Amino acid sequence: MANPDSSLPLSTSSKKENITPVSSKIAELNQSRSELLGRIQSLKQDLQSWRCKLDTQVKVYRDELSELKKTLNVEVDQLRVEFQDLRTTLQQQQEDVTASLRNLGLQDVSDVKHVPSQETKIEEIEKEEQKVVPEEDNSSKVAET
Repeated sequence: MANPDSSLPLSTSSKKENITPVSSKIAELNQSRSELLGRIQSLKQDLQSWRCKLDTQVKVYRDELSELKKTLNVEVDQLRVEFQDLRTTLQQQQEDVTASLRNLGLQDVSDVKHVPSQETKIEEIEKEEQKVVPEEDNSSKVAET
């Protein structure tokens, strides 16, 4: 039969063995916890830095877009003014051509049943200009030779 005294030292030594691994496990867990907390702190700092950089970049892009929008608006306004000037010039030229034709007696406003549209008149003017331009080119070629 087993001696009860002999079992006591075994249970005491097994308790000590059990205590040692538990304390070493606790120490490992504490160390691991410290490492994880350090990583989390580092990640938080990286995230804050990233957010700051992102906010700065967004601000820069917004400022650039704002400037581009202002520039675009100015250019669009300039184009509007230029187109209005062009329209006025074309209307003036159309009136001048009409007046010249009247003066030459080639067109009688009261006898005209169909008045050509402004686009048709512009096309006619462009055709006349095209006829004139090649003649000028030919004369310059003759002068060169």
